[in-house]
Amino acid sequence: MGRPKGFIQGTSAGSEGGRMEIKTFHFNPFLENTFVCYEQGVAAIIDPGCSTEYERDELVRFIKQEKLNPTHLLLTHAHIDHILGCACVAEKYGLEIWMHEADVPLLSAATEQGQMYGIRVDDPPPVGKLIGEDDTLTIADSTWSILHCPGHSPGSICFVDEAAGFVIGGDVLFKRSVGRADLWKGSMPDLIHSIRTKLLPMDDEVVVYPGHGPETTIGEERKMNPFLT
Repeated sequence: MGRPKGFIQGTSAGSEGGRMEIKTFHFNPFLENTFVCYEQGVAAIIDPGCSTEYERDELVRFIKQEKLNPTHLLLTHAHIDHILGCACVAEKYGLEIWMHEADVPLLSAATEQGQMYGIRVDDPPPVGKLIGEDDTLTIADSTWSILHCPGHSPGSICFVDEAAGFVIGGDVLFKRSVGRADLWKGSMPDLIHSIRTKLLPMDDEVVVYPGHGPETTIGEERKMNPFLT
């Protein structure tokens, strides 16, 4: 939640090395970024924010068009704009939600979150697996590590493909901005600490795909992000 200024449309991109493809959808009134990361016909759906029939159909059409087999439903965190499509995606593809334990209370309060913003939300299914920094994910031939980056929410996590050089970062770090810290159990000191200790040590060329707005790089944000300089 909290789209940064300077939003531009994005579509799809191949990661360095040409292995993993990343398709970005801009869904719901918050212009949230939903990602389909795919390789060799295997796909991970991250933060499904599709909130209307049209948006759900758009996601399904793409997956069908690319002949993908979704094997993972992953959440970077559980704010309302990132979970609106969890119920339909889980049912459509027979998937369980994988997320960090600290954000489970947010997911459980999906209906109440929706009421705060006047948005109807279908109750998401129960969490299938709790994941954190001790875990890795395998998508086809790609291996992702997980960084726990609290501050925007207590259970915010980033998915890192070190070999391909990209991060799916949720609402932790944006292009020239950072996530909000004024929501439930948010903390700006914790958020900045997470960014400085978990993300900024990465190489300058690492691409960050955030939960709102355009992608950026670690090097750009280290030099030009006003919250970090």
